[in-house]
Amino acid sequence: MSLQDALTAVERHLTELIRSVARLEEQVGTGLDMRRVRSDANHLRESLGLLKESATGAKAARPGTGDEMVPIPDAPYDSKLWTDAEDEGLGAKDRHAP
Repeated sequence: MSLQDALTAVERHLTELIRSVARLEEQVGTGLDMRRVRSDANHLRESLGLLKESATGAKAARPGTGDEMVPIPDAPYDSKLWTDAEDEGLGAKDRHAP
């Protein structure tokens, strides 16, 4: 199942949930608990909309699957890159580890 299919299925189920909440509200009334359930269902709809936007936007912004090879050169790094660098766990060259 593709991402778009999964999002569409969730959206379809969420629409049915909101319909069911509306039918339940007709039977139970609009008490505090019912308003909370309705609010939560609406919040889920908003969150799903944001998720769909970010999922489709991220896919459009990042072409490819992320499995591309990244070449790393065999040439050594410039030694100036490591000037004043500390050895991990040992501290700076002019100081002693505790």
